[in-house]
Amino acid sequence: MSGLSPAPPVLLARIGKPNSVSLDSYVADGGYASWKKVLEGVKGGEWTPAKVTDMVKASGLRGRGGAGFPCGMKWTFVPTKEKRGDKPVYLLCNADESEPGTFKDRLLIEKDPHQILEGMMLASFALDVKHAYIYIRGEMVHGAEILDKAVAEAHEKGFLGTDVLGSGVDLTITVHRGAGAYICGEETALIESLEGKRGHPRIKPPFPAVSGAWGCPTVVNNVETLSCVKHIVDRGAEWFKGVGRNEKNTGPKLYCVSGHVEKPGVYEAPTGIPWEELLALAGGVRGGRKLKAVIPGGSSAPMLTAAEIAGVPMDFDGLVAAKSMFGSAGIIVMDETTDIPKAVTNIAKFYAHESCGQCTPCREGTPWLLKMLRRIVNGEGKKSDLDLLLQISNQMGNGMTICVFSDAAIAPVISGITKFRGEFEAYIEKSTKPEFEQKAPTDLTNEIADRKAAGIHS
Repeated sequence: MSGLSPAPPVLLARIGKPNSVSLDSYVADGGYASWKKVLEGVKGGEWTPAKVTDMVKASGLRGRGGAGFPCGMKWTFVPTKEKRGDKPVYLLCNADESEPGTFKDRLLIEKDPHQILEGMMLASFALDVKHAYIYIRGEMVHGAEILDKAVAEAHEKGFLGTDVLGSGVDLTITVHRGAGAYICGEETALIESLEGKRGHPRIKPPFPAVSGAWGCPTVVNNVETLSCVKHIVDRGAEWFKGVGRNEKNTGPKLYCVSGHVEKPGVYEAPTGIPWEELLALAGGVRGGRKLKAVIPGGSSAPMLTAAEIAGVPMDFDGLVAAKSMFGSAGIIVMDETTDIPKAVTNIAKFYAHESCGQCTPCREGTPWLLKMLRRIVNGEGKKSDLDLLLQISNQMGNGMTICVFSDAAIAPVISGITKFRGEFEAYIEKSTKPEFEQKAPTDLTNEIADRKAAGIHS
């Protein structure tokens, strides 16, 4: 376990500097030095796409968008030039940050866009990409404007375009705004949307690396992931590997801490920082109150009680061991005053609204979950509601849909009811609505006959 002590920021090093969004400011701080170094070494064979890929693989970098898949390994799934023929390779930067509790990518976009662009340039070189895209969430109007300006500056200074810096390398980057659909953060839905279609996830296989945008090999990487690539080429794979809890959880990491803390914000720390140290960075629980629960990886992660998260390393494997997930490191802190049933209902409202509607369990299940939860918190719950909620939730997840949206929607419901069942039962006990009484089959038969005789049709 090395590299867990506080260190000077890397990804956030330029945040707060005057005019940090400008190219001149970025270059003055050593920006684009790695891009120049790689391009200068192309003709002499010093730098090759394979060398950059191998560095990223050796660093242990895992995707920062939620899945945590090894970045370098993902790149190797792209077919070789001999196998793909005339098909181009596309790199898509996933800037569709829509997970509740997550706001790290937005900070990088709005305060240090050239760091993202340089990471994209190096990744594009490794993948033989000639045209890369930044797919940005529709609501991030300000961020899109900043990225457009940064791309224009990079073109003007010769860091993008044809025969970049005389290296023979061609690269264009296009900023594409989405329309605000949460589902487009899923890589295949993002691709569908980029192509001008409805943002529906695709059935896999084929995976995007083989057949993605316009049927061509495509790699989708998160904003923070690509920013890390720049620093791996800057400082080396061993440096990156040395920052973090172990070889499977490496590098500096951005943590979004919100909710009941004294200082909500984005914090940079080594991957795997213990929970207590991260909470201390955010000033501790608000008002000196007791910690009640934590959602550690954005709203789609199962919540953990105060006892469950104690001593947990905040990384991919640490949170899996705690029976939750790291996700996008969107950490939502809830103190002892939190009404868990209302919090779960609020999250369920988000997922009911954001379902793309492609798969029946998700399309029908998410609004049903919301309806049942609202019934409980509105004082109309029944004793059977909680077990029914758990039963239906379990039928919605575990591979029943094309993407994992349904699994995301049920995680807060299952964890909330399982761990804080008493709070849900308290609402039901106060309910003024009597438990449903099932009619006997003969009664139902007679009722149907009576309705038909009266000319009433269901």
